[in-house]
Amino acid sequence: QVQLVESGGGLVQPGGSLRLSCEASGFTMDDYAIGWFRQAPGKEREGVACISRSSDGRTYNARSVQGRFTVSRDNAKNTVWLEMNSLTPEDTAVYYCAADNIHGCSLVPERYTEAWGQGTPVTVTL
Repeated sequence: QVQLVESGGGLVQPGGSLRLSCEASGFTMDDYAIGWFRQAPGKEREGVACISRSSDGRTYNARSVQGRFTVSRDNAKNTVWLEMNSLTPEDTAVYYCAADNIHGCSLVPERYTEAWGQGTPVTVTL
């Protein structure tokens, strides 16, 4: 069964860092573009960062996280990571990863149809 599982979320102070993981099962992740998305209470889901197929090696970040977040792959572990630095309360949300075999990658949630994880919550507060 195709499945994605996020982990690594939690409580962190402003200015702190967290590293989220997205682990795939049932398929080989390096053949898929992986997107990271987040949804805060009462708000729509928004794209955060994405990484293209391993053969492409491209990454993109939303303007709101540019320079603070980094997405990367570990193909041996069938895992994609999201390193989050300089966190602010505005980063508080449930973070999701998603997979699709599109070319390149996209920050538009609707482009990802193959698989979605259940999300991992991130809370940034004093």
